[in-house]
Amino acid sequence: MPEHHRPTAVLAMSPEHLPGLFPPDLRARLTDCADTDPTAVTERFDSPRARSALATATVLITGWGCPPLEADVLESAPRLQAVLHTGGSVKGLVTPACWERGLTVSSAADANAVPVAEYTLAVILLAGKDAFALRERYRADRHFTPGLIHPRIGNRERRVGVIGASRIGRRVLALLRGFDMETLLFDPYTDEVAAARLGARRTGLDELLRTCDTVSVHAPETPETRGLLNAERLALMRDGAVLVNTARGSLVDTPALTRELASGRLTAVLDVTDPEPLPPDSPLYALPNAVLTPHIAGSHGNELHRLGLSAVEELERLAAGRPLAHRVHAPDLHRAA
Repeated sequence: MPEHHRPTAVLAMSPEHLPGLFPPDLRARLTDCADTDPTAVTERFDSPRARSALATATVLITGWGCPPLEADVLESAPRLQAVLHTGGSVKGLVTPACWERGLTVSSAADANAVPVAEYTLAVILLAGKDAFALRERYRADRHFTPGLIHPRIGNRERRVGVIGASRIGRRVLALLRGFDMETLLFDPYTDEVAAARLGARRTGLDELLRTCDTVSVHAPETPETRGLLNAERLALMRDGAVLVNTARGSLVDTPALTRELASGRLTAVLDVTDPEPLPPDSPLYALPNAVLTPHIAGSHGNELHRLGLSAVEELERLAAGRPLAHRVHAPDLHRAA
């Protein structure tokens, strides 16, 4: 977009996210490169105010709470050229009408991958020390023997299996390279050479499940991956293994996993579940080997700044006529999160 054609940007998201995404420093950068009111946000597209803003908008900066960009919305935005999303996935936002219109779409998926990978690394390391089970034991006994060595814990030469060389999966593998661990990777779109570059050995899913101490799920939710870890595959996991899921709850068969955990054979750390949230009577709340967190691995709190920064930097590139760094292409969506 030439410099003499300054973008006209409209923010479309739930208002409560605005301060975290765009603190004063980023609001100033927004107004430096685009005609916009960084304190105004559109949550619905059917109000007179929203229709008026859309009529002149060349860029939509979207976020959580933005309605889908259906054809009628696009008809109200005849000058719209680009959608810059401050979240990760654009599947619930971008409709076929957007691609038919030829809109440029960008997302902050790379930025959101950072805290998810950090959370995953922390969980893997804690699981290697059996911290979750030992915490439960310490809380129940309220005593431990100083100097007692736990012979079956530790992260040296621990084998970690990563399912999915997604943005997050690749970042997890990069973080694990700094530790004395062996990493295996299952991803049907990644060959042996590419896996080796990521620091992992490519393998089949069944072998990964049979041989790894910890299995971390980072595949996208697609028709092919729903129920990927079903009863038969969960049964392949070795006794005492740990399952970590920060991807989508639907990739794991919840009843089958509940049975495995109830038997005491496995441990699971679940930041996502199916359904989400779990019903109040789910046995997983009470099982000591089920560690549940309320979808916190992705960006929260001060991490939202990183998402806003990603969108602002994309807007600056757009204003300068430079290519976007995080462009989303329609053909890639079928295997994206």
